[in-house]
Amino acid sequence: MPATSTSPRYTRCPKCGHSPLPAEQSLPVACPNCGVILAKLGTVGRPTARPPDTEPVLRDDQSGWGQLFSTVPKEVDVAYWFRVALLLGFAIWTWILIRLDYRTGEMGSSFIHRPILVFHEAGHILFLPLGHWMSVLGGTLLQLIMPAIIAGTFLIKNRDPFGAALGLWFLGVSLMDVAPYMFDALEPQLMLLSGATGEAGGHDWIYLFSSMGLLPKAQLIGGLTHKLGALVALLSLAWAAWLLRRQYRRVADKAMP
Repeated sequence: MPATSTSPRYTRCPKCGHSPLPAEQSLPVACPNCGVILAKLGTVGRPTARPPDTEPVLRDDQSGWGQLFSTVPKEVDVAYWFRVALLLGFAIWTWILIRLDYRTGEMGSSFIHRPILVFHEAGHILFLPLGHWMSVLGGTLLQLIMPAIIAGTFLIKNRDPFGAALGLWFLGVSLMDVAPYMFDALEPQLMLLSGATGEAGGHDWIYLFSSMGLLPKAQLIGGLTHKLGALVALLSLAWAAWLLRRQYRRVADKAMP
């Protein structure tokens, strides 16, 4: 029987779970999301519920990529407050890293530089089959690719956008880590793993910039790379904070009588 203005109405689409629905649900009104004709479903007046296989999210009108980037856990437990503390710690750490002077290579003294350096050196070996030029570039490539893989794994496989946000933070920090190396190419001062400086130490970016005719712009590129890395790190923290704010609404709802 078609729905009328005096009949009970659906608050959520019984087929796809979309909400809100139009106030008027008589023929030929359909669900804006899946297109099902509401008046033909034959269950007007029954309580409607979310389909059992639909993962609940705070914004019911999100689907696809939007839901992928904004999903929060269904159950709220002590892990929420751990994540709040973790985000606060990362925010403080980010502020410290951004303030390090990339022009003098202060980033090399930070703790995060050590695991990044492992990926960097592994990249030289991994890309060796592609030739000398790619092997030299491979150090920087792998230290940027690995954080992207971590972020993608959390987001797509684990459905954990908060973990993906921290993976994106790692990518931003990796960009800030390579910035001093780029900046140093024009007037080499950094002590490399070989114990020497400049070309004598096997400076990746002297070779790369020289091969592309960009060596005179090394300091400009290094400065821009540092700013880009700082921006990516800050945006990742903003994403994580937004996710926690959405989850806090669920914490508050659960605490209500």
